[in-house]
Amino acid sequence: MLRVDLHIHTSFSPDSLIGLQGLVRRCLETGLTCIAVTDHNTIQGALALSRTAPFKVIVGEEIKTSGGELVGLFLKEEVPRGLTPLETIRRVKEQGGLVSIPHPFDVLRRSVIRRDALEEVLPLIDIIEVFNARNIFRASNSRAMQLAEVRGLVKAAVSDAHSTRELGRTYMEMPDLEIDPALFKAALAEARLVTRPSGALAHFLSTYAKLRAKLNGRRGG
Repeated sequence: MLRVDLHIHTSFSPDSLIGLQGLVRRCLETGLTCIAVTDHNTIQGALALSRTAPFKVIVGEEIKTSGGELVGLFLKEEVPRGLTPLETIRRVKEQGGLVSIPHPFDVLRRSVIRRDALEEVLPLIDIIEVFNARNIFRASNSRAMQLAEVRGLVKAAVSDAHSTRELGRTYMEMPDLEIDPALFKAALAEARLVTRPSGALAHFLSTYAKLRAKLNGRRGG
């Protein structure tokens, strides 16, 4: 069985404290065997890790669109930020990738996809996060689960980790298989979701990472 986490940030995101070596070490410690690296508006960290990691790595990107964030998975090329949600999805699908809606109802994140944009893209998306471990309010995940069940969407539980302490707490178990987008999506629909919230400390660590990045002259999404 694979133990899968489809939303992880590395130090290539300015709000993450996870270095690539630390990510590998923590995945091995916690038994994660398939991860998607989804840094903000870049695939550079994902590409680097995919060449060296001793487990399956899906190249992903959390993309800031004009209507809020979307996640592209199984990418070969970076999708630029600032495009419309529909154009962003087109560019992901053009590469044979999958599109996921991250933390769709989190009221504390300004980057969440807008309601009008969500309605527009729902027929086109592949996956929706029904449990994001960083959501502070339980209702945020409950609303996502309800939407997934009403619309018949493929569900995902993710850590959205920005620090190594968050890794291995929330994940999905599914059969081991070749990493092909269509096969992966079909298997994901039958996955067992293991869910544990990260707690408020996770957000304080992200704030610290952002401040550190600013002091070092880095900028990002």
